[in-house]
Amino acid sequence: MGIKMKITLLAISILVISGCSNANSQPNHPMMDNEEMDDSMRNMGGNMMGNGHMSHNEVVSLNDSTGENELKIPSMLERDNEEEVAYTVRAQIGKTEIFDGIETNTYGYNGTFLGPMLRLDKGDTVKIKAINELDENTTFHWHGLEVAADADGGPHDVIKPGEEKIIEFKVEQEAATLWFHPHPEGKTSEQVYNGLAGLIYIEDDNSKSLGLPTDYGKNDIPLIFQDKTFDDKKQLNYRAAMNDDGTIGDTLLINGTLNPKLTVNKEKVRLRLLNGSNARNFTFKLNTGNSFVQIATDGGFLNAPVTLNEITLTPSERAEIVVDFAELNTANDLALINEDGSILLPFDVSGQNGETEEIQKELNDFALTSEEKSLPVTKEIELFGMMEMVTINGKKFDPERIDFTQEQGVTEVWEIYNKKDMMGGMIHPFHIHGTQFKIISRDGEEPAENEQGWKDSIAVHPGERVKIAIQFNHKGVYMFHCHILEHEDNGMMGQIEVK
Repeated sequence: MGIKMKITLLAISILVISGCSNANSQPNHPMMDNEEMDDSMRNMGGNMMGNGHMSHNEVVSLNDSTGENELKIPSMLERDNEEEVAYTVRAQIGKTEIFDGIETNTYGYNGTFLGPMLRLDKGDTVKIKAINELDENTTFHWHGLEVAADADGGPHDVIKPGEEKIIEFKVEQEAATLWFHPHPEGKTSEQVYNGLAGLIYIEDDNSKSLGLPTDYGKNDIPLIFQDKTFDDKKQLNYRAAMNDDGTIGDTLLINGTLNPKLTVNKEKVRLRLLNGSNARNFTFKLNTGNSFVQIATDGGFLNAPVTLNEITLTPSERAEIVVDFAELNTANDLALINEDGSILLPFDVSGQNGETEEIQKELNDFALTSEEKSLPVTKEIELFGMMEMVTINGKKFDPERIDFTQEQGVTEVWEIYNKKDMMGGMIHPFHIHGTQFKIISRDGEEPAENEQGWKDSIAVHPGERVKIAIQFNHKGVYMFHCHILEHEDNGMMGQIEVK
């Protein structure tokens, strides 16, 4: 065993002891016996030696996109009939030609890989027939959608192989880019990794009046970013690639496309960014250094466009940005890149001009009230640990335990604290089901301008304390958890009952 590995395992040992000490300081925290701890240590050591990152900060870089394949655009899901807003969504097993001439085993919704885009309007009463055609249990989680708990698709809402469920809800939130994915206990990471993810667009009267690019697949482009590791047979061998601290790959797929490029006209193009990865964070920017404008967060439009040179999204976060290709110098190569310079998406700008309408200065009327800012903290969330030792408030997920209760329609303030571990800690993307919330502060400071909008997931940095104002409009039991999917599967999840 190398010196670096010995140091790492020593740090893990200290972390385990520290974590258990923390658990002892609070009542009713489940403890590990010595045998369980030894097994956990061996598993963590094996994972760290076998694949993945050696620390929270060292991750494998992505291969550059060669731009040889035109970006695939998810199809729009058609209604089952014209009389009602009814859809059928099937979770399926398939084979997909990701690499030329090679079939990769994949999962998909209404197809072999990923899923269609589901377009809804505010005010719609929606009926979805969810069918499980996999050979294992799954759920259908509507990420970011404000729905009653029995329609949310959390780990309690299991649909067995060959079974189906009718899910009904009314769309009562504003225009946003949401998504759907599975959420079975202990299996979310593998099912998403294998391809289960799709988009939801909500539109409303405001979104239709803003004059934004809306030509789907032409100047309104969905971008689902996911990193994968393929084995020597070009298969998604999750068990081989899996890392308990978050599975990271060296190969980027956008909308399931390998080595993608996007052909655009000389016009303003709206890019709807979704970090659909298991664990990788992305910092998006243009290789030319040019700026773009952000117009929306997870759950809706910002009040006004925010000019940025880069934007970071952790797993499950979304953002809508507009890039004006009419204003960019297209004589040289142009691409969307990651923070380390990896080429994510080359752009091929045609000579054809398109829409040039200016983005309106007023997009929304989002507000964080003085009353919300002055509310006391009523719920404290402590995120802690690494690998299999991740916890929330010193506890692992128990489907029979309710961690918090909150009254329907009442706004409360939660404080989320990312406690550093002995290795310094890592960013935890914290997600709450069934609602959208407002960020009050980060370490006592006002959030950045481009975070002053509706959110359902938030990046919490090591040592950071974030306050949010949150209200649930529906009753039932909802999940809150880290959206590093392996952390979620390892128990970094809790439950709130809304009464």
